[in-house]
This record gives sequence, structure tokens and C-alpha cells, in this order.
Amino acid sequence: MNLTENDLVFVTGATGLVGSHVVEECRKRNVPVRVLARAGSSSDFLKEWGVEMVTGDLTDAESLKKGVAGATVVVHCAAKVGDWGPVEDYRKVNVDSLETFLQATENSGTLKKFIHISSLGVYQARDHHGTDESEPPNQEGIDGYTLTKVESELKVLDHVKEKQLPAVVIRPGFVYGPRDRTVLPRIFEKLKSKQFAFLGSGEKLMNNVFVGNLVQAIFKAIENDDVIGEKFNVTDGRLVSKKEFINKIAELGGYPPPKKHVPLPVAKFLANVLEKLYRALGKTEAPILSNARIKFLGLNLDYSTAKAKRELGYDPQIDFQEGMKQTMDWFKAQGLT
Repeated sequence: MNLTENDLVFVTGATGLVGSHVVEECRKRNVPVRVLARAGSSSDFLKEWGVEMVTGDLTDAESLKKGVAGATVVVHCAAKVGDWGPVEDYRKVNVDSLETFLQATENSGTLKKFIHISSLGVYQARDHHGTDESEPPNQEGIDGYTLTKVESELKVLDHVKEKQLPAVVIRPGFVYGPRDRTVLPRIFEKLKSKQFAFLGSGEKLMNNVFVGNLVQAIFKAIENDDVIGEKFNVTDGRLVSKKEFINKIAELGGYPPPKKHVPLPVAKFLANVLEKLYRALGKTEAPILSNARIKFLGLNLDYSTAKAKRELGYDPQIDFQEGMKQTMDWFKAQGLT
């Protein structure tokens, strides 16, 4: 389909990193856009942009119905994220409410394309060297987030088969860019306090994707009518090591480059011990080391994007060095470094 001013794109998670950039791209293209935003969320910039807003969340069936009314495209970015907490808390938002959402879109009568933002976290938590979409997702998961991202992706694909939902699944790696308010601020604090430590040598690859590159893939998926029911891995054109990733943040932020290294076997042992202890004590905060953090900082996360390049025409234009510069420039302008 060709997006025009006669379409209407409904975006969930629009106050977050990915969703906000999807909205921004719609505005650049003069495509009408509507968003779902929780009451009290940081949505001032959306109001300044003059974006149509529906107040509610994924567990509010009425707000979902209002959101999809007349929408020709849905970009579903919202999810409960994190690496700790009861699985059912994640499942309620990421899976159970998705069924209501999908039914609402199917009943709207106007939907042409549903883009479901999944995650490379659906794959098994191990070293990856060119893993492509032929590998099935890991239905055990390492935490509530990764498990329910698998479940939600499978639910979308079930609707493709059973209800002819015109959906495409995008699996981004670790997304970085302006308006990230979750991961990078935590890294800043660790660098400032000199508490950051590499797990292992720091030479293993990230699964990095600049938000601008990801948005390109999303709009390619919207416009391509031949990829319904397909899944696509999306990362930057060049992956970087954990060391290059962290050291670039330190350089641009004016932080001392970290020198500490924790041997990976030691980190894995400590993560397992701490997770068991924290669960036994009913802790609501994640331990300083967890299997999710081992995955982020200790595993080789190289996934093939050949399918996205071949079938979507995905061609990431922004290299990590430029993408991180744009990201850090935004943080500096906001006084957040």
C-alpha cells in the first residue's frame, strides 16, 4: 500500500522511543496519525505536534476501540518492558490485552496493515552468529518480558492464519536513539559512578539498531503488500562490540571509560544465585546481575538481517557512530547527561 493523506495510522507506545519516532515519520509524510497515551504519561511533545490522542492503555478495551476506529494502519509498539517481575504482570499487558486489540482492529473494517513490534529477545539466550528467522522463538524465555514477547508474536501470527489479519512482525535488536528514557540513562549513572563493568572481554557483538533505521524498516513493511505473515530481524548495518558501544557513550558523554571486567563464568554464576535469592525474598527490583543483563552485556548477539534487506528493501543508512552522536546530542540538549 502507498501511505497517503487519506490514511490514518494508529500508534501505540507513542510516548516511548520507537513509537514517538513512528509518529514523527508520519508527520514528515503528512500522513494523519492517532496515538494511544496513558493518563499522566509524558506526552507534552505529542500535544505540541498536534497529534490526535486517545487516553487509555492496552488493558482498556474502550480506548483500543476508539483508537482503531477508521485506522488503515496500526503500528503496535507498546509493551510492558523490563527484566524482572511476575510473568503474569507481563502477560496481562503483552498477551491478554493483545487479543482484545486484535479483535478491535479486525472489527474496525478499515485495517490494511498491522505492524507488530516484537524483539530479537524471542530467540534463545545464547551466543548468536548470523541467526535468521528460520530459527523458532524460544517458548521458555528468560524472564516475563521475553516470554510474553514470544507469546504475543505467536498470537499475531495465529490471527494472520485464522482471521486473515494483514500483519507483519518486526524483531528489532537493542534500540537506541533520541528520547530513550530507559536503558541509556541507567548506563549513564553506572559510568558516572564508575560502577560499570564489562562482562567478559567486551568484544562480543551487540544487536544494536538506531531508531531511525528501525523506522525505515517499519515503513517498508507498511508499504510492501507481499510480506503478510512474515517475520523480520532488524539491526544496524554494522554491529558493534559491547566495548565500542559503551566506550562511545563514555566518550560523547564525557565519562571516564570503564576498565573493570568480570569474567563471564563468574557473572553467570552470580546472576543465577542472585535471581534465586531475590525471588525467594520477593524482591520487586531486579538484582544487579541477572540473566537478562548477562544476555545484553555478555553474549554475542549477531542476527542476520538478510531477509529484511531482500524482501523489504531494508537499507540502514545511519551507522552506529553517527546514530550514537545524534542520541547523545539529544540527551545533552535535554540536560540529561
